[in-house]
Amino acid sequence: MSTEALTQIPKEVFETSVRGVNLSPGTLGEQIGSGPTLLVFLRHFGCIFCRETVADLRAASEGSPDYPDVLFFYQGSPIEGRAFLRRYWPSARAVSDPDRRFYAAFGVTKGGLLKMFGPGIWKARSRAMAKGHSNGEIDGDAFMMPGIFLARGDRLVWRYAHKHAADHPDFDIIPELLGSHP
Repeated sequence: MSTEALTQIPKEVFETSVRGVNLSPGTLGEQIGSGPTLLVFLRHFGCIFCRETVADLRAASEGSPDYPDVLFFYQGSPIEGRAFLRRYWPSARAVSDPDRRFYAAFGVTKGGLLKMFGPGIWKARSRAMAKGHSNGEIDGDAFMMPGIFLARGDRLVWRYAHKHAADHPDFDIIPELLGSHP
């Protein structure tokens, strides 16, 4: 399924039961609710850019009362998710997806060598290191790309097209997107 064409979360995905960290029992749809939710697919917990993304989103979210709810997806178990988030954002909600079924359903794929090791990565690595982040042990598929979607209920109203594994939008502008996507 092409992520460019994905404008609605398929019913079978929306109604799938989820487990993870800081979630209410229920389905993906119940975690998203009807309001705006930023769905963030992380690479793997040992990734310097995964760590930077969670920390940057926490800062942006805590800095704006208009920030949408954030729901992370990650490749590990609920225990691994709790351990990771305890360090970076203890109250964050996250869906455990070790089989990467949600990644596939949203079209979040693996990247090739250029997206993993190209020139943009080295500049971004310096950026992340300047913020105090470092790499850790790889604990998932290291070639998975990140994914970021803005959902309103089962509708996807915005998607960020990552140029490489370290690329991400300016998280501070996310609340502005809400006005342009009722």
